[in-house]
This record gives sequence, structure tokens and C-alpha cells, in this order.
Amino acid sequence: MKRKISFFLVLVMLVTMVLSACGKKENNTGNTGNTGSDTSSSTTDANTSTDTGTASGEAKQLVAQIGPNPETIDPALNSAVDGGNMLLFAFDCLLNVDKDNKIIPGAAESYETSEDGLTWKFHLRKDLKWSDGSPLTAKDFVYSWKRVADPNTAAPYAETVLGMVKGYEEAAGGNPDALGVSAPDDTTFVVELSHPCVYFDKLAAFATLSPVNQATIEKNGDAWATAPESYICNGPFYISEWVPSSYILFKKNPNYRDAASIKLDSIKLLLMEDPNAAYGAYQSSQAMMIKDVPTAEIPSLQGNPEFHIDPLLGTYYLDINNTLPQFSDPKVRQALSLAIDRKYVAETLMQGTYTAAPNFIGTAVVDWDGSQFMDNANGGKPYIDVNDYEGNLAKAKQLLAEAGYPDGKDFPVIKYSINDAGYHKVVAQYLQKAWKELGITVNVDVVEWASFTPMRRAGDYESSRDGWVFDYNDPSNMLDLMVSTNGNNNAKYNNPDYDALMQKAAGEKDPKTRSGLLHQAEDMIMADAGIIPVAYYNEFYLQSPKITGSWHSPYGYWYFQYADITE
Repeated sequence: MKRKISFFLVLVMLVTMVLSACGKKENNTGNTGNTGSDTSSSTTDANTSTDTGTASGEAKQLVAQIGPNPETIDPALNSAVDGGNMLLFAFDCLLNVDKDNKIIPGAAESYETSEDGLTWKFHLRKDLKWSDGSPLTAKDFVYSWKRVADPNTAAPYAETVLGMVKGYEEAAGGNPDALGVSAPDDTTFVVELSHPCVYFDKLAAFATLSPVNQATIEKNGDAWATAPESYICNGPFYISEWVPSSYILFKKNPNYRDAASIKLDSIKLLLMEDPNAAYGAYQSSQAMMIKDVPTAEIPSLQGNPEFHIDPLLGTYYLDINNTLPQFSDPKVRQALSLAIDRKYVAETLMQGTYTAAPNFIGTAVVDWDGSQFMDNANGGKPYIDVNDYEGNLAKAKQLLAEAGYPDGKDFPVIKYSINDAGYHKVVAQYLQKAWKELGITVNVDVVEWASFTPMRRAGDYESSRDGWVFDYNDPSNMLDLMVSTNGNNNAKYNNPDYDALMQKAAGEKDPKTRSGLLHQAEDMIMADAGIIPVAYYNEFYLQSPKITGSWHSPYGYWYFQYADITE
């Protein structure tokens, strides 16, 4: 039985204030920011280090805002971009990603694969250490990966990142020791696959598969990831302080394998949910970067060199809870989808910072031959003509009538759930008008971020805003979301034919044939309207030119761990 622990973690976070110690924390959309400066003790054991305030300018501290209080900072449990960003500061996976989005060595200095692609052998660097100074070996990766597969952990990404590993089904069924991972010695980690996976190197660089410290988890249980002193990590920074609803302070980890290359002394993340508060922090120079820019300020920021709009690989979409009787008919879901004027949403409501989405898989996602997957979908035509809203609306009304709800008669009121950030509120208000055109009433439910994601994952909602930014550039990364057993299937879509297609694609060796199966899967999800794509993401944010050496990836992460600060 899966454990329901998210609300417990948040409760612990909100009642705990912990200072000085080694540990690090990850949050789901955590914002960061800081006005002071701290320096680390010169001790080689981060767990015994102390924080000493210094005069402004003596220590290099980057202050940023990337989200509010996180749902969880456990690598196995995180499923949000902001939490994943924090994991980048705190953990070092087997492999990493560079500024060109290429895979590079991480905790493993090299790896090789067998000719049949079924065995991956990673060679760890010697003398790796945890942030508390204790040794880190290949056995720690064995423990960590088995923990992700263990159903008692309830890791949302488990099937996505380990479904191709030999023994996964048995492991997910309650025997994690069946997972095909082993450590012949302290510096060798071996993974056996049940079928080849062309993007497995990208999975080895993904935060869910970060190594976690068995001793601290066994000692502290689920609470290990809620306090700095128990949050042992192995990355370039560790968590020194964590004040819920205020900030998380990451300090340079002296036990990191490449500590000499880390220029910052600390990163302070401001935990803000209100974009106006974040904007105020930036204007007053309390923050050097903010992710949540008030949408009302965007027109005045156009042309400002500190205002950035970067492309993301991802789709903003709506979940319609497929388990509820009022949404069980695909015609109803199609009607709700077609009633949305996507161009108006993207170009007017979202002020051109997003792009209208006619497909589930968007731009820049590559197909088997290097072309865009989107260009080859649906016979080369968009699934939804975003330029013909009137025609779409007429079709929507027809479909709703065919489903037994002419002009929305007898259709129940829809509760639409959002968290209060970005464009979610204005989109919700628009949906009230758009679906009113079908005769359907919509009530908007605003939920705090830390409660929003576990609510949605548990299916405790009717309809909800959702979105996905790719973890790696392969269409399966998003199409996998709709597999019935996937831990991130928030829409609760359940179609055995779809599951069979995705399973067949996962085991297909020929790239072109595999691509065809993935296109069939998107055909099916769009025909069923299992989810409702609305727009393709872009990231807009404010960042001071004083920050140098960092980069923002199309997966939605800021790589501040390599940054410097210049005057």
C-alpha cells in the first residue's frame, strides 16, 4: 500500500525551524532569495560546520526566488520543477547535464554498455563523500534505486525511470531486492535492463535517481527530508538553514567531489508564493533573480535586458478527472477541449509569453530522425485548428448534445482547481466564460501549492490546471504520463489499448518503428481527450546581470551551482 506522506512532510516543515548543520532540502517550486551573507566553517565535515555572518561583500551569496514552500524535498518523491531545481544544488547523480544539454560525467567518471544494450556499468569516482564526510559508494546507489522502486516509497517517477530495469515489476510488486542493480565493488554500479533504452543515460542524470543516505533515512524515517541536520546530500551545496515560508539557505559543500570549482559561498532561496512579493524583493535588490513575475508587470518589462523569456520543452494542460462519471464520455471531454480559444489564451491572456497548443507534444521535441515530433504527428496536421475557434465551438456544442447534455442541460457544476501563481487565475476566469458558452458553470478553487500537488496526484479534484516540462528530450517522457500505472497520471486516464501501445514502444529496438507507436499513442490520447492541452511553455523571469556563469535549461532549471557574482 502506498504511503500518503506529503501532508505530513509539509506539517513538519511548517512547525520546524532548524539552523546550522549539514543537510539539504529540495522543494517543489521553491523560491529563493537572500539579503545577507554567510560563510562556511573550514571544517571538512559539513555536518559540523557553522554559519558565520559576514559583512556585505565578503562572501558570495546568490539570492533567488523559484517557488514557495515545497511539497517534498525527497528526491524519490519530488515531481515538481522547483523541487527538481533544488535537488540540482544538493545532489550529484551518476551523470549530469551541461549547458548544451549534453550528458557529462557526474558521480560516475565513466560508463559503458554491453553490445545488446542491456547492461550498463558505471565507474564511480574514488573517495566520494556525503556532505557529513562519510564515504559514498556504489552500494548507496543500489539502496537508492531500490528505494525508488519500492512500492512503500510511492515514488511518482518509479515506473518512468526504472520501468525498463530488469526485475522492476517484481520490485514494484513488493520485492525491491529483485531490481536488477548491483555493486560488485565500492566504485562499480551495474544496471541490467529488460530491454534496451536509448535514453537511459539521461535517466542516470535525473534527480529522482540521486543517491540518498541510508543511515539518515533509517534513523529519521520520512522526516529525514524536513530538517537540515538530517538532510544528508552529495552535491555542490548542502542546506544550512530552512525557515518555512521564508527561505532555504544552501551553503557550499566542502565534501563535494569538485568543491574547488564552486565559486559561490551560498545560495539563498526565498520561499514566496505571491508574485508581487517576489517582484518587490527584486526591485529592492533583496533578490537577484525571481521566477514568479507578476503578469501585470510584463508589458512594462518588455525590452528590459533583465527580463528574460526562454523556451521550455513542455505543455500547459488541463486535467479532467477521468474517474468521475460526468467526465467518463470522451465526447464531453472533447467538448470541453474544443470550447477553449487557445490563441486567445496564449496571445492575449498570457501576453504572448506562451504559444497556443494544438497537440499534446509540442515544439522542439525530437523524433527518431532528428525532425520535430510535432511535425510528424497526425499526418502532419495539428489535432486542433487553433485558428478556427468558432468552428471548434460549434463542434463542441454538438458533441455535448450527443453526450446527452444539450446546451449544458443537467451537466453538474465543475470545480476547477488551481494554485495561485502565474497565469493560473486569469486562465481559470477565462474557462468560466468559455465553458459557460456550453451552458456549464465553473467554480474556481484556489489551493496552496504545498497541498495542491498531492491533492491532484491523489485524484481528489474534479478538474485542474496541470503542466509538464520534459525531464529529457524524448516524446515518451510526456506520453508515459498517461499510462494508467504511472505515478504522475494526475488525470487518471485508463485505457488498456494505450498502455499496450506504450509498453510495445518501450521494448521496440527500431527507432522508426518506435516513433510510429508513439505517434499512435498521441493519436489515441488526443482522440480521447484524456487531457486537454492549452499552451506550450516559455519561461519568463527577472535576473540581475551580476549573476554570471549560470544558465537556464529548456527543462526549467537554473544552474546556479556553477554561478559567480560580479559587481
